[in-house]
Amino acid sequence: MTDLNPGASLRFSHGQATDRGLRRALNEDSLLASERLLAIADGMGGHEAGEIASALCLKILGDGFMDAGAQLDPETLDTLLVEADRSIVEAGSGRAGTTLAGAVLIDAGAASGRAEEPQLLVFNVGDSRTYLWTQGVLQQVSVDHSEVQELMDIGELDAEQAATYPRRHVITRALGINANSQPDYWLVPLAGQERILVCSDGLSSEVGDAAIQEILARFPDPQQASEELVQAALDAGGHDNISVIVADVEHGHPDDVGITIPRISTTSHQEEKS
Repeated sequence: MTDLNPGASLRFSHGQATDRGLRRALNEDSLLASERLLAIADGMGGHEAGEIASALCLKILGDGFMDAGAQLDPETLDTLLVEADRSIVEAGSGRAGTTLAGAVLIDAGAASGRAEEPQLLVFNVGDSRTYLWTQGVLQQVSVDHSEVQELMDIGELDAEQAATYPRRHVITRALGINANSQPDYWLVPLAGQERILVCSDGLSSEVGDAAIQEILARFPDPQQASEELVQAALDAGGHDNISVIVADVEHGHPDDVGITIPRISTTSHQEEKS
């Protein structure tokens, strides 16, 4: 992997796909993707409440990203997510919520005025996930806020037991439901040749890491990789809404500030698949 010169411009080349799955009537997931920001929100609350919560979360995040000139840091994200949490509580009367996971490209030297290597700022609330695939190795960067993850952390469950644990879908943090909404953050140094995967648990609960890694390696086009991952989750049962963003980190034009209007989508699967 070639090292990146300090101060070099990076951007995402991304693809995305979403499907309501085979068991759900509605798709409550929302996706946001731009050249510098990726995010997936997995709504909760049933009927249209979850869809409203996830879309509202990403609207506030996307608007804040534009207002910040594509330079988001943990402090700014905290402010935006506090606003999102409050807005979702007001809109859903505390009965609708959403998870959130994603990543943003940041200039590590922006605050200090020094040219430093760009970094990936990964964030999450709940059990939607962000992965990093580089040099043929898949690594989960975010850590689930879930009951099963807490039991794994204290050694009461191993990975095999966690896969069938009856309460594996119970989350411990979310936005909008008067629960713990504190996000976690990770800063990941970048060389400019990484692939990022952001997904709702509709993918990670159906498709194992080995199969995810194989698809990311087999399909170089981010859009095709996204669609293949969603199809793999459908083939495995499609018990939940499935949303995926695959993004390659690429060198951008030196004068490219990377500000684009983020795309938010909540498209739904229309017919049951046999």
